[in-house]
Amino acid sequence: MDDDDWADVRTACRGLEPGSELETPVSGRRFTVERTGNDRIVVRFVDSGEERPLWREQFGVLVDQLEGSRVAVDDLQPGIEPYAAIVTLTESAGVSDGAIVADPDDAAGESPFLVPAVEARTSTERVRDDALLLASHLERVAEREPESLGTDPLTDLYVLASDVQHGADRLRRTARESLLERLGPNQELHGRFGTVRRTVRERRRPADDEAVFDALDERGVPREWVLGVDPEKLDVVVSVTDVPAADVYDVDETVYIQKTGVDEDEKYSRLQGLVDRIEELEGAEGEEFREELDEIEERLEEALSA
Repeated sequence: MDDDDWADVRTACRGLEPGSELETPVSGRRFTVERTGNDRIVVRFVDSGEERPLWREQFGVLVDQLEGSRVAVDDLQPGIEPYAAIVTLTESAGVSDGAIVADPDDAAGESPFLVPAVEARTSTERVRDDALLLASHLERVAEREPESLGTDPLTDLYVLASDVQHGADRLRRTARESLLERLGPNQELHGRFGTVRRTVRERRRPADDEAVFDALDERGVPREWVLGVDPEKLDVVVSVTDVPAADVYDVDETVYIQKTGVDEDEKYSRLQGLVDRIEELEGAEGEEFREELDEIEERLEEALSA
């Protein structure tokens, strides 16, 4: 690989958005570019944490192969996949009709194996980011009741609160499974912010009809006592006959707000602005801010240990 081609590869890697990832074309393994050198590019696989050097000579072999032919994506070997993903970042290669090609008209520099930072975040990171956005939004509207807000900030409040709720619920379910493995019967675990214990809740559902009828017959209980309308069968009857739904259903109407869309790009842009502002806290102002946080933490520690 000549110096110009190698410079293009290194430039493409250095130009990646912070937090973005690449995905191997066949196996779908995510990896990040850690650093570039004179003779290698070091990547780290997200699933294992393994770091692997990708050598300049191997990039040269792939580029030379592209000059004379197309390389089918499905034929890529595991060891070549990360090389191929990175090559498609450059302006001299891309993917067209399921193959990596040199000098494509439309695909150069538009790698399908690039995962933008906003999409590369883990579920935990998304909850953290949404919570940060919600906290920032609440800071701006803290002195006003929701009903007094304008339509736009009220909509944003609802969307952000909904995102935090759903993300936190998913995270809570994941934490619950791990905690169940660590908790024995009647055992409690104590954290800094609270206590949890293992609880058993029973939910009953009817056994099959034959088992139920046998149990009732054995004890002289009339079957008619447990027979009733089957909602699923009633739905079918209403659908295929002229029986009016109003005659067989009592309808309770509930009006609610449904979130129909989320602008993740706008959220991420706003989040980056918040991160930049936090990073700008330097010197005396930053030190004062950190001291305030330390004092709050100390007071919490004292309150929890009292």
